[in-house]
Amino acid sequence: MTTFLDKIRGRTRIVISETERALHLYKGELQGILGPGEHSLKNGRGSLVIERQSLATPQFRSAYEKALFDKLPEVAEKHLTVVRTNPGEVAIVERDNRIHAVLGPDERQVFWTDAGPWTWQVIDTEAEPELPQKLMRRLGDARQTQQFVIVPVTDGSVALLSIDGVMTRVLDAGIHAFWKAGRTVTQRVVDLKRQSLDVTGQEVLTLDRVTIRINLSADYRVVDPVKAATEVKDFTDTLYRALQLVFRKQLGALKLDLILERKGEVNAEATGKIKADMAEIGIEVSDIVLKDVILPGEMRDILNMVVTAEKEAEANVIRRREETNATRSLLNTAKVMAENPVMLRLKELEALESIADKVDRLTVHNGTGGLMNDLVRLRDEGTA
Repeated sequence: MTTFLDKIRGRTRIVISETERALHLYKGELQGILGPGEHSLKNGRGSLVIERQSLATPQFRSAYEKALFDKLPEVAEKHLTVVRTNPGEVAIVERDNRIHAVLGPDERQVFWTDAGPWTWQVIDTEAEPELPQKLMRRLGDARQTQQFVIVPVTDGSVALLSIDGVMTRVLDAGIHAFWKAGRTVTQRVVDLKRQSLDVTGQEVLTLDRVTIRINLSADYRVVDPVKAATEVKDFTDTLYRALQLVFRKQLGALKLDLILERKGEVNAEATGKIKADMAEIGIEVSDIVLKDVILPGEMRDILNMVVTAEKEAEANVIRRREETNATRSLLNTAKVMAENPVMLRLKELEALESIADKVDRLTVHNGTGGLMNDLVRLRDEGTA
């Protein structure tokens, strides 16, 4: 506390706690940094200025920073710790083995030394662009992720890493992290698993000038992700267009009847061309299937009429064939009976037996010749 004597002498007493430090200026000139304890300072005509700073905020920020380092370098060195990086470098600052801050390229930060102890690691991101897994996890736990980018790659995929627009690496499945360090880091994930591409509703004009719509499908997989990503803008779109063009050309050279007859079949020449063209950009095409041939409404009606007529004609042929076979069978039977009287009599008896099962009384007049003695009467035993 400032006493009456202090006032007479033009001095002021300042108390600094263990948790703070203070810069003091006299008549606008920086005098130094005050540590913990009581200090008696000149204050003639109120010309003393005190700037207190809490060690709870370990980073040193003051409008008098430059003046302190320029005029009182020994004081600055005693009380402050300076961490700086060059272009292309990052620095990881730790306090008590815990990450406190991460500096980007060409940065400088000043910390109160007494808020430490401080350690730091400077990394050349050109020589070490990828973060080790352990460091990536530590930075993530400390929520210090502003200086790197995370690249996740799932199973069955790869990622093409580009730095400043230039592709540099192919990344396998896993979690990767790369320093940004003033650069633009991008990635493109490419799925290596087998996939199916459908081409639907494609209109084709056949050789006999009938407009049809077709649905196609093709199975493919990426075997060279670098080629697939760099040779063309979009390899899926390239395959889609290849299927369109090749099948339009193939089916446009055929008449409708032949297309319908070969529905589901794919021209070997067309398939071979698509496979060869796609192999040049790192795509392996396996099965190509012509799934559907869709006719316009009026053409479907005409074809239905044609099919109905064909089926009716086939049915007539079958009926005539059966009638011919039946007639031929009767003729053969008649010939056998004419040549064999006993067989004829047996047939007559079978006929009588069949009739007798269905009627109560049956009278036969000379129908069996001498076999029935001119008249045979059959009566049901119940009516006799």
